[in-house]
Amino acid sequence: MARALSRRIAAPARVVADDGVTLATRVVGRGPALAFVHEFTGDLRSWAPQFAAFAQRYRCIAFNARGYPPSDVPAAASAYSQARAADDVAHVIAACARRAHVVGLSMGGFSALHCALRHPHCVRSLVLAGVGYGAKPDQTASHARASRREADRARTMGIARYARMMAASDYAAPLRAKSPRAWRRFARELAEHSVEGMAATLRHVLAGRPSLWRLAPKLERLRVPTLIVVGDRDEPCLEPGLFLRRTIPGAELAVLPGTGHLANLEAPARFNALVADFIAAHS
Repeated sequence: MARALSRRIAAPARVVADDGVTLATRVVGRGPALAFVHEFTGDLRSWAPQFAAFAQRYRCIAFNARGYPPSDVPAAASAYSQARAADDVAHVIAACARRAHVVGLSMGGFSALHCALRHPHCVRSLVLAGVGYGAKPDQTASHARASRREADRARTMGIARYARMMAASDYAAPLRAKSPRAWRRFARELAEHSVEGMAATLRHVLAGRPSLWRLAPKLERLRVPTLIVVGDRDEPCLEPGLFLRRTIPGAELAVLPGTGHLANLEAPARFNALVADFIAAHS
């Protein structure tokens, strides 16, 4: 069944954002729409375990962020921002469904959250996993500087070396320990990214996003059902996860034991069960 689904999602569709940037998109299944938004080192292929689990009951949607081939890799700095990333989520949902349950991981979780704040009409519910890196007010400036330095390092190293470094880092270590096969796929797909696109994302999206605490007045008015998921080994996201649970009305928090940052790949069965129960309750 997994191989059959893999064949069915092999050919990407294309969604054009309002600034002309084309986003590679995959849509599989029928039923309520369920959109997945990937993290910095991943792409739409990172959601394969979720497509396999949900495509029999939901219209599963995933796309590559701008800067991630085969989506366009714009050269202009103005083509990248947290607001633009949020709007891209909304464009994909509008093109493939109208409204969707939205699941985002890390960078994709920030984009999903900002999409709900900017376009609440298109989001039925939110699952925000691993959201929190650089999110505290006292981390904003240092996180921006670190992201810009990382962008320069990525450009200097080139994608092959940069991908090897990221795959071998502590960031991916829990995945490597739990599933060497999944880690090898993660590393192989990471090496196929665009270093220019990743560097632009670091410099203009990750470095420019506001602190979650600064968004508190907007979060307090958010009326989208929200589940926050965090691995108990994902230290930078634990406190921000608790902040989101306390600030978004009615938000729920699930902590996955023995899990790091790449929760959907490290613990796919538990992750999928959480998502399934949550969206079923809010369908």
